[in-house]
Amino acid sequence: MGLPSLTSACGSLGCSSSSMSTVQLGFHCTSRGAFWVPRERRNSRRGFRVACSSASPTDPLLVRAARGDPVSRPPAWMMRQAGRYMAVYRKLAEKHPSFRERSETTDLIVEISLQPWEAFHPDGVIIFSDILTPLPAIGVPFDIEEIRGPVIGSPIRSEEALKSLHPIDLGKLHFVGDSLRILRQEVEGRAALLGFVGAPWTIATYVVEGGMTRTYTVIKSMCHTAPHVLRALLSHIAQAIAEYVVFQVESGAHCIQIFDSWGGQLPPDMWEHWSKPYIQQIVDVVRKKCPATPLVLYINGNGGLLERMRETGVDVIGLDWTVDMADGRKRLGSGVGVQGNVDPAYLFSPLPALTEEIQRVVKCAGPKGHILNLGHGVLVGTPEEAVAHFFGVARSLTYDSFLEDCAAEKATLVA
Repeated sequence: MGLPSLTSACGSLGCSSSSMSTVQLGFHCTSRGAFWVPRERRNSRRGFRVACSSASPTDPLLVRAARGDPVSRPPAWMMRQAGRYMAVYRKLAEKHPSFRERSETTDLIVEISLQPWEAFHPDGVIIFSDILTPLPAIGVPFDIEEIRGPVIGSPIRSEEALKSLHPIDLGKLHFVGDSLRILRQEVEGRAALLGFVGAPWTIATYVVEGGMTRTYTVIKSMCHTAPHVLRALLSHIAQAIAEYVVFQVESGAHCIQIFDSWGGQLPPDMWEHWSKPYIQQIVDVVRKKCPATPLVLYINGNGGLLERMRETGVDVIGLDWTVDMADGRKRLGSGVGVQGNVDPAYLFSPLPALTEEIQRVVKCAGPKGHILNLGHGVLVGTPEEAVAHFFGVARSLTYDSFLEDCAAEKATLVA
């Protein structure tokens, strides 16, 4: 079966020098050696530190694309690209069954973070961690139970409970800094290193509800019954997360993604009031201290929030798979980048179908300010062959081919 043309894959965009229309696919995937460094050698690298630096033309492809700089192709990575779909991860998890051990032990963090890098060579390597990891450092202990997931024994729902909070103690997160420093040296010059944090609203849902919830009734009711308590909690979390972002950047992260995973559970007007200001609080701090660090904002179920997300001041908006890429681009305008947004279920489809969808998404996103990703995290059970194919297709794309083929098609139509 031949590979289809992209000339009609995203017809709403038309064909011009500023929008893509087709792609040349030749799988020029080269085999690369492993870049694994024994743990004893890594220990000597923990003194590595970077300062928040200015933008450079030698920055990784993903960083340049996030800034909107000209690039030759869209960089690609996947949310949850390290995890249970990989056999090597499952084998490691058998030896280390505690998630908190895996996500709070430097050597394990580094090993897990590098597993997809060694297997697939994405353009971004994201640290293996969790959005709740910084909670103990601000006075909120938690456990992770096998069935219930995260459990917070003393939820914060009153002024009295707020007294347990304290400024973030970054010393308690040394394993995050150590891991980022090692990972930065492991992938330096070959990929961008990504850190991440949870947005204040999303973190607060766990702190208030005491763990996972399907209804968010307790925290939503607090918006009306104890708004002063909720505002104080969100502001405290925002300040702590802002410092945590700067800590990650100074430890080596090139780029930071903010996950407002449960922001989509709010009506747009409530998100405007209870989530957006606290994301802006983070962005303002980071802009002052690390102005060249790109920030990405992702919300699951963000179709009704795109314009509001843009107003937070981040560099890139992550689109989930329910948003049409062409429509998302049109709504967001040219002043902000986009990330995404292949449906993770396509990785279970025949590989030619996956190829077509990648082509369509890239064409609709256009040749500037696009990071290729899924519209959600990699699903458990995803075939590793499909993940390898995704990144192989991504590496074979060239914007020059899009524009050349677009010009040729336009000349044919005129003739």
